[in-house]
Amino acid sequence: MTLVGLSSRVTRKSRSNFYYAFLALPRARREALYAVYAFCRIVDDIADLGTDAAAQRVGLAAWRRDIARCYDDGAQPEHPIARQLAAAVRRFSLPRTALEAIVDGCEMDLQRTTYETFDELAPYCYRVASAVGLCCIEIFGYTDPSARDYAVSLGMALQLTNIIRDVGVDARNGRVYVPQQDLQKFGVTGDDLRAGRYGDDFVRLMAFQAARAREYYAKAWASFPTADARALVPAEIMGRIYFALLAEIEARRFRVFDERVTLSAPRKAAIAVRCWMNGMLAVRPSGRLA
Repeated sequence: MTLVGLSSRVTRKSRSNFYYAFLALPRARREALYAVYAFCRIVDDIADLGTDAAAQRVGLAAWRRDIARCYDDGAQPEHPIARQLAAAVRRFSLPRTALEAIVDGCEMDLQRTTYETFDELAPYCYRVASAVGLCCIEIFGYTDPSARDYAVSLGMALQLTNIIRDVGVDARNGRVYVPQQDLQKFGVTGDDLRAGRYGDDFVRLMAFQAARAREYYAKAWASFPTADARALVPAEIMGRIYFALLAEIEARRFRVFDERVTLSAPRKAAIAVRCWMNGMLAVRPSGRLA
């Protein structure tokens, strides 16, 4: 199997919402995005699926060395996905600080299981999501520097949506990303999340989290560079699918304990088509659902 085939298989196997965004890209950019996504998936799995913290740190350290090799013309990365990532680095000038931040974010999952305030949580969200966005926009291409602000805010919004959707699963796996300060404010405990206790207090807590996520979606769209609308269609597809997912969770009154809330493939495809059409017309995104 080719390196491109390997990273493509990782992406397809993950059944990610991002896959619909990948399809909107020309081949070279799509292959680079496959490499970035596969890298993110692998380092995330090191932190999420392992049980030996020392071995997990060794695994993440190996990836840090491979990232360094991606920027050293005389070095060859060891991991096959890292070799494809190196090609993307050379072709699209992916920021090394962003790739390293992604690994740092995954390592945070080995260091702590709760966050006292949102200010403590925000750096984690930036590292595991906004930093990914900063890599992606280099692949998409842009001319307006505000695209970086857009990528950072959109990454925060996507990660906060993930936290809402996966709050029960994460808690059962020993991690509570909802700030402790918020839990206390609404009278919900970590044990409530682990046990999947659904009630009015939980709904109010999740509505508060959803409002925060919506603030970041609004920030992203306020900084959206219309001049780069066509190039950023893949980013908009990601954002609009996740925005619709958040709305679906809200419509179900945050019943996220019983099953994983998802959007159907036809609905995702419809969102992707609308984003593509808006991009061709250089339409600034709004807060309305696609």
